[in-house]
Amino acid sequence: MTRAALLFVVLFVVWLLLSGHYTPLITGLGVASCALVAWIAHRMEVIDRESHPLHLGPYFLLYLPWLLWEIIKANIAVARLIIHPRLPISPRIITVAASQQSILGQVIYANSITLTPGTVSLAVEDGKIDVHAIDEAAALGLETGEMDRRVSMIDSRHVGAGK
Repeated sequence: MTRAALLFVVLFVVWLLLSGHYTPLITGLGVASCALVAWIAHRMEVIDRESHPLHLGPYFLLYLPWLLWEIIKANIAVARLIIHPRLPISPRIITVAASQQSILGQVIYANSITLTPGTVSLAVEDGKIDVHAIDEAAALGLETGEMDRRVSMIDSRHVGAGK
């Protein structure tokens, strides 16, 4: 029930931020719709450790600033490629190891790669992720394994907490 309540809170906060309407009627309808969605999700039993991973919260909050900084750096690198008169891109597909022990960890890693401009995760299977990189620098950035290591730290908390 705690996960359903937190799902309601998250849905309502997102609804408030996106709606921009704060009249009593509209806010009441927002509360009702968020409560209905949380209740339906609870009844369907789809709110579990992987769909709503509360236990990752503190560790994920430490990972987010690092990921945001990587996204900013990658945005600048891609912008430089676009602005360069000769457009010096050298696209390639590489395979990087995903050392995470759970499917959730591998999904977080693959999504982190895709969120970083210049790289897109193509396939995830058997502890490997196929990635399209826009140039050699983007590929080398992934091959260092820093993102993999940081996501593995989050994942070890998930696996250690039990599935």
